Amino acid sequence: MTVEQATARRLDGSAAAAEIRERIRPRIEAFTRRAGRAPKLGILLAGSDPGSEIYVRNKMKSSAELGMESDLRRLPETAALGDALEIVAEFNASATHDGILVQSPLPDGMGSDAEQQVFDAIAPGKDVDGFNPANVGRLVQKRPALAPCTPSGIIDLLDREGVEISGARAVVIGRSDIVGKPMAMLLLHRNATVTICHSRTRDLPGVAAEADILVAAIGRAAFVTREFVKPGATVVDVGMNRLDDRAQVEALFGAGSRKLAAFDRRGSVVTGDVHPAVAQVAGALTPVPGGVGPLTIAMLLANTVSAAEGRQALA
Repeated sequence: MTVEQATARRLDGSAAAAEIRERIRPRIEAFTRRAGRAPKLGILLAGSDPGSEIYVRNKMKSSAELGMESDLRRLPETAALGDALEIVAEFNASATHDGILVQSPLPDGMGSDAEQQVFDAIAPGKDVDGFNPANVGRLVQKRPALAPCTPSGIIDLLDREGVEISGARAVVIGRSDIVGKPMAMLLLHRNATVTICHSRTRDLPGVAAEADILVAAIGRAAFVTREFVKPGATVVDVGMNRLDDRAQVEALFGAGSRKLAAFDRRGSVVTGDVHPAVAQVAGALTPVPGGVGPLTIAMLLANTVSAAEGRQALA
């Protein structure tokens, strides 16, 4: 038996993302009629990271399919931090750029704190990633703000799938500013009892196994095993880890698995932070791919529309 023969209900992020896109389509059309132009996203892509190239291409494709505009600015691997800040300043000052996305990671040559400096420089009203300190502060205080896309998409998915958040015990593994911390805040605002875990958490499997909702965002392939999961729990896998070792893929998924067949065709596969065997004990589980990834892009587009509407209301 392969690990793919499992019982957990699949939480379909692709279907949820499609619903989000259809919800915002009328808002895009209404904004375009009022403003005489479509909502527009300014994108900065620095360096040549292959994953970033794919992410940006997918974001631009999804934007165009909804009738939105995007403006991609590229910088070489050798660019300085000042070059990035100059583009952000141009986007900030623009009357037609409603949202700003700076694709991570930035080149190492820009410095260890480059991303923080760039996020700090983005105008809060155009900060569609929700990383500017002003938006982070508003999120903590449960005030209207542009919230980070991945956590927002996860909340939307849980609601769509009828997962009860209020009163639930939620555990988030990972404390990043991009996913872990804002995820905890959004769950807390929905009246979950939230624990954030990390590499120094004592008895991490035991703490995680108390969760009704478990969010894995640690960036380590198949790290969350069955012992981390309470039977029947809802498990959200945020991880996107590339595996290039055939033996590792076979050990994780089994000799007759679809993942191994995909590896043999492509030479690599993507898996999450959750071990595939978790599907045999969890009540519901997001797949990788097809889970959180599509939600992130859909929420980015939704945030861009919200930013455009907000700017129009102030005009």
